[in-house]
Amino acid sequence: MLAIFLDVETSGLDLYQHRVLEIAFKIVDISSAEELYAYNSIVKQPLEVWEKRDLFSMTINGFTWEKVLTGKDEKLVGQEIEQILLENKIERGKAVYICQNPAFDRGFFSQLVDVYTQELHNWPYHWLDFASMYWALNLKKLKMDHRPFPSEINLSKNSIAEQYNLPIESIPHSAMNGVNHLIECYKTVVGFE
Repeated sequence: MLAIFLDVETSGLDLYQHRVLEIAFKIVDISSAEELYAYNSIVKQPLEVWEKRDLFSMTINGFTWEKVLTGKDEKLVGQEIEQILLENKIERGKAVYICQNPAFDRGFFSQLVDVYTQELHNWPYHWLDFASMYWALNLKKLKMDHRPFPSEINLSKNSIAEQYNLPIESIPHSAMNGVNHLIECYKTVVGFE
């Protein structure tokens, strides 16, 4: 089974107003933890997209207009992603996406490769949520230890990392740093075979 560990940096949180500024992913064989492919690209956006950016999001990801201009066209990035996933034989039932926030990442990913193209290639439609994995493992452990579930729990990737004495993700965030941090957290919390 293959996992596509994926992260995006965007011009804001609103899928209908904001766009992808950077995407990164690594294709990993879950059985061996072998990294099969890594991809990272800044995505060039027009000035009208930049002008609608969320300023708080820019403090998190550190993007500047100059950096956005160094990127590749959205269409080209989508074509590169399509080619990579096809060459690596990514298909439903044999691969899954793993993200910190799949509801967010999947929507923005579809700006680059539309849903119909994803379906045409029979790509996975399961976008797994790392925080839910942590939640389920925690719940199982608490039940086994006959302890109650806490009334509050922080499910951010950084909070989970701190629970396991892992470093938090560096700021400003970058998509590939997010992917690497996610893999490290996954390896520690869930583990590879």
